[in-house]
Amino acid sequence: MNYADYPAFVVEDIARVRRRLASCGLPPKTGDANLLIGTWNIRAFGPVYEQWSENPGSPKRNLRGVAILAEIIRRFDVVAVQEVRADTSGIRLLVDEFLGPDWGLMLSDVSAGERGNTERLGFLYDRRRVLPSGLAGEIVLPPTAQGDPQEQFDRTPYIVGFRAGTERFTLLTAHIRYGALPAERLPELIALAEYTAREIRDRATAPGAEERNLIVLGDFNIDRRDDNPLFNAFISTGLNVPQQLVGVKSTYNTEARYYDQIGWFMDESFNLKYTEKAGSVDFSGAVFKDLSSFLMSYRVSDHFPLWVEFGIDRSTEQMGRTLGLSELELGAPDPLAGVPD
Repeated sequence: MNYADYPAFVVEDIARVRRRLASCGLPPKTGDANLLIGTWNIRAFGPVYEQWSENPGSPKRNLRGVAILAEIIRRFDVVAVQEVRADTSGIRLLVDEFLGPDWGLMLSDVSAGERGNTERLGFLYDRRRVLPSGLAGEIVLPPTAQGDPQEQFDRTPYIVGFRAGTERFTLLTAHIRYGALPAERLPELIALAEYTAREIRDRATAPGAEERNLIVLGDFNIDRRDDNPLFNAFISTGLNVPQQLVGVKSTYNTEARYYDQIGWFMDESFNLKYTEKAGSVDFSGAVFKDLSSFLMSYRVSDHFPLWVEFGIDRSTEQMGRTLGLSELELGAPDPLAGVPD
């Protein structure tokens, strides 16, 4: 889809979105130097009304909404998406007509059962910078020590490996049960935290491991931080949530909600260089200004995307090691400053 094909009111939305993107601290994609990873719960992403105008019926998401999704997503290298429906025509329209041939899509199967809500999990990725490594699967909890089956997740978490340049990383995305009460979310949060720590984390330290640089991200329905048992369960086994995401709300409500999270284990299995940059893209009030935030959420989303940046250019470090520099020297602002002109 060419920007020249956008109606004027959509162009105005895009102009405001670009200002929000510029003000949120999201860095640009820089050659082979950085990696931008995002997560976004895109509300009930099923079929799309393939007109720019409003649909008097259903679905409410139209081409205007898809154009806004595309404008934000293309700023990332890879985005985990939640709440993709069984009908994938909408997300395929997003890729085929708006993001274009440089973008790839990976989707899980539909979560069956009433509590699965006919949802899929997926990843959108910029093929020019990121490619799948070959690892893909859904998380199924193993039997107990007594051989009894465990209750599985309502929506099966999805794990996919990627590579960017010479770096390999693994993304595990989930959409945790919401339930009528926050306490109903706790069993799934604990099960996911324990599984990633016990199973995947252990495998990640093995020679030739596929699961190195594991990043857990998605919608965990954690409504608040502070001394919250839900957040405590998420980080209980060592998942580190970057400080830059503390206090960052991920929904359009005036009260901060922390439903969406990004975290990783800080150990020998993780060697991506976090740049200390992370945040969200708050587009509320910038798009569909003719509608309330609630009505806008059915056309774009009720969640904001979260993002983190990693540095993947190791050339200076590698050259420094060739020159025999110490770890202290390698940590200097310019480790190669001693090389004579």
